[in-house]
Order: sequence, then C-alpha cells, then structure tokens
Amino acid sequence: MDKTGKSLTGLALQKFKKNFWGVLSFWFIALMVFVALFAYVLAPDKTRNANWGDLSISSKPPGFTVTMVTLPGATNYDKSWMHYFTGRPYAVPKVPVLDYKLSSDSLTYTEYADDPSLAVTKSVALSAYNNGMTAEAIEKSFIQEQKFILGTDSQGRDLLSRLIVGSRVSLAIGFVAVFISLVVGVFFGAIAGYFGGKTDAFVMWLVNIIWSIPTLLLVIAITLALGKGFWQVFIAVGLTMWVEVARVVRGQVMGIKQMQFVTAARALGYRDARIIFSHILPNSMAPVIVISAANFASAILVESGLSFLGLGAQPPVPSWGGMIKDHYNYIILGKPYLALAPGIAMLLLVLAFMMVGNALRDALDVKAE
Repeated sequence: MDKTGKSLTGLALQKFKKNFWGVLSFWFIALMVFVALFAYVLAPDKTRNANWGDLSISSKPPGFTVTMVTLPGATNYDKSWMHYFTGRPYAVPKVPVLDYKLSSDSLTYTEYADDPSLAVTKSVALSAYNNGMTAEAIEKSFIQEQKFILGTDSQGRDLLSRLIVGSRVSLAIGFVAVFISLVVGVFFGAIAGYFGGKTDAFVMWLVNIIWSIPTLLLVIAITLALGKGFWQVFIAVGLTMWVEVARVVRGQVMGIKQMQFVTAARALGYRDARIIFSHILPNSMAPVIVISAANFASAILVESGLSFLGLGAQPPVPSWGGMIKDHYNYIILGKPYLALAPGIAMLLLVLAFMMVGNALRDALDVKAE
C-alpha cells in the first residue's frame, strides 16, 4: 500500500490507463484475439484454412467482383457448432462465370477467363439440382455475386479470409512460445538466483551457450530435429526464448533473497520451494511481464521468418510469413498488395505488443513519479 491506501497493482493499473498508446495497443490486441477466435465466422471463405480458390480468378485486385454458380454435387456435410471454430470440412463446388443462361430444363454458363475468347461454355441439367425447383428459385439460391474485398491471391483464394485465419497462427505461436519460455525460464532463473554456487554457474553456462547461437539458426535446428509442422514451431520458438527470462528472474531473485522477509521465512523453517514460489517469485514478476510482451512480438517475427523459409506452418494452413513468401515476387510485378497486406498486419500486431510492453514498463516502475 502507498500513502493513499492504494495497492501497488492499483497504482500500476492507473498509470497504465493514462498511457494512450498502451491502452490503444491493448484494445487492438484484444480485437485481434477476438478475430482469431471467431475467424471462420468473420471470414468470407468459411472453408477449413480458407483454402477454396479458382486459378481463373488468381491475383485479382481489391474489390474484384464475379458471378459465382454453385454446382450440383456433394454440397451437404454434417453441420456442427465446431465448424464455427474449425471451418467447414468441405468446399461447396462453385465456379466463377462470365455469363449464364437459364432455360426450362438446363443452366448454361461460360466459365470465367481473362480472355473471353478462351472461355469454355458448359451446361447443367436443372434436375441435377433439386427436382421440383423452378428456374427462378435455382437462380436465387445457386447464382450470386461474390466480392473479394482485398482481392485474390496467386491461387485464386480470398486474401481477406486468408489474412483473418492466418492471425490464428501468429497469436497462437506467441501465446504458446511465451508460456514455454516462462515455465522454463522462471524455473532455471529461480534456482540459479536462489541457490547460487555451482547451480548458478551451470545455469549461466547453459544460458550463455544458447545465447551465443543465433536465434533463427537455433530455431531452424530444433525444427529440423522435431520435424516441420504447426506444433513443432511452437516448441522450437519457446525453447529459444527462455534464456532472457532466466537472466531477468535470476537477477531479481538474487536481490530479493537478501531481504528481511525472506530471512524471516527461513527462520520459520519454510522449505526452499515455498520460499521461492510463494515469497520471492511473486515479488519479481514485474520485469518478467514486460519482457514477456517483447517475447510475444519476437515469437511472431521468428515464426514468420520460419514460414518464409518453408519451415513454419505447412500449406494449406495460412500463415502471414508464408503468404509473404508466396507473393513477395509480385512486388515487382505490379501487385505489391499481395505481400504488403500480410506484412502490414504483422507490423501492426508486433508494434502493438511492443507498445504494450513499453506501457507496462512505465506502469510497473515503482521509482517513477
């Protein structure tokens, strides 16, 4: 408590609320978490991984609109509330068309092509849709205009949907990697700072060895050892970020263990584990919280780098780094937005975490006025 009777947590929260950029960044992160959780509700393409595409409409500009004809076929699937979080397991068979014509017994359409002279015309019997439906009912239910707000990628997939679903990878890698780094780093840092001696020397030797290896190179080595995949990246990134946490926790513990309340706890006969986890660590978490925000941003960048190298999330799982890899050559081909869109999304998310980290640093600084 301070002189006004407020708790230190309350004072820190009050200081944080006064930081405009910190609060704005916090709400931006909260919005991104909401978008990631309900990605398949918000995304125009609700298929799993937003993977529906047609090469005839590849690399179309933002705002591109085309007529879509839903074809008769296996359009039914077992609907479940889980599909709001995992996406539809099957894509509805549909085809972009230049024009179409309905008669009493058939639907004739011309498939979309940049060069109309190369377009192919096909015909489907109306009876294949549903016996008893009129031509007007079929036109209303199975033929509609579809707009691609951010255009389409090189595979003809909706770029906006891929961006929304791809936010899951970046946020998930941040949460899991930071969690792993906290568990490992706090443990090693606490025992090194508290026991000292040979234990401290061994932990610091291990920390220095890992720190001497470039982060991306170490992540690549761990990824190759564990295999390429979604969860392997989480573990690899987390296992490379604990060293910073360990050094910070070690320094905090070394200072706090000299305080009188720790001496009193020892005099009362408390076990070392209780002293460390119940008395010392709760009083050393402020800098750990700040460094966790920075590690979150670093994890997003490392995962994007791995995806760019082909070692991150594997297709068809959308990843912002993978999207940049697939479209960076379009920057010189007159369609830079294909690579800039995921790049800007990544920039904003990383910047938000760094701004929150700076705001937390200021709010948790008890020496600041």
